[in-house]
Amino acid sequence: MAQRGQGPELADIVHLHGGDLRGAQTLASVQLRALRAIETCRTPALGGHRETCDRCGASRAVYHSCRNRHCPKCQTLAKERWIEARRNELLPVPYFHLVFTLPHELNRLAQHRPRMIYNLLFEAAAKTLQTFGRDPKHLGGEIGITAILHTWGQNLGQHIHLHCLVTGGALADDGTRWIRSHPRYLFPVRALSPVFRAKFLAGLARAFDKRLLPREDTGARQLVANLREKPWVVYSKRPFAGPESVLQYLGRYTHRIAISNDRVLDLRDGDVSFRWRDYKDAGRNKVMTLPAVEFLRRFLLHVLPSGFMRIRHFGLLANRHRKRKLERCRALLNASPPSNTTPESVVATTLRLTGEDLTLCPFCKQGTMRETGPLVPEAAVAVPILDSS
Repeated sequence: MAQRGQGPELADIVHLHGGDLRGAQTLASVQLRALRAIETCRTPALGGHRETCDRCGASRAVYHSCRNRHCPKCQTLAKERWIEARRNELLPVPYFHLVFTLPHELNRLAQHRPRMIYNLLFEAAAKTLQTFGRDPKHLGGEIGITAILHTWGQNLGQHIHLHCLVTGGALADDGTRWIRSHPRYLFPVRALSPVFRAKFLAGLARAFDKRLLPREDTGARQLVANLREKPWVVYSKRPFAGPESVLQYLGRYTHRIAISNDRVLDLRDGDVSFRWRDYKDAGRNKVMTLPAVEFLRRFLLHVLPSGFMRIRHFGLLANRHRKRKLERCRALLNASPPSNTTPESVVATTLRLTGEDLTLCPFCKQGTMRETGPLVPEAAVAVPILDSS
């Protein structure tokens, strides 16, 4: 539950109304695991350890995090460590941000076969970008792509789209030169859209033919035909100013979940109020109120299939040859080799991001908190937690 003086958290909503949702509809096992993880994160149910101040002797219980990727409490450290790993992969070139969006007519299929639809999205977007990258009319070489899946809109509805971070240039096929892109744009967006649509629909048609997707309602052929007539959205933003702005972008998008705790405003009489931004109304901030069960239902639409990789790399950044090709790119660009940095500890990362020293005694403000013993799951309920008020 939320601490006194704070607003409600997602964990509070799950704790009070998760049972109602489970009674109202059948949930997938991965959704049930997410609810359980969010509800028990940093509680006695997961165990932990006791810390004691080496100066005043005060003690406190510190409970384990669930580390579930859908938990709003567990993303900051994972995000920071991922970003640090990417820092050494950045090249001194412009980077472009492109967004590939699926029509909402595919939302229902995505609910039935999320792994299939999301994989098709990654494949179609990456192949589209690589096709243009290899075309001599545009670059004529191999580009680097980092693609990040988001499945939600601000109101928690389904809005399936892929954020792609693309190098502003390409490595020539013979590896002898770096081919620079235009400084202000990468590829013509109007040309990208029909190619993306064709590649996705070709994959979708193959899946229907192999009966990998259901043929319900209007039928597979009619759905594909309708989608072929509909304009698809590919959006390109202005290039980033430099590597640091790329990292700031990654920090915003890589480990974001459908809703963060700071957007939840109120939980009262079975209703949840949360803040959202209405991009159809000039991006104005608004408040939406939903029944708690509907709020949780929408949230669970965005729980990913077990083991699904929502961040993927293509081209120069593909795992199988990333190190070798990046070394060649740096040599051609006269760039410095990456620095060998040791990953930060949880304490160091928290201090850097928030200014809070987790080892400083919260009671006397002078001593250091040191681990003095384990707390096993559930048994930790009886451990007193000192209150400094």
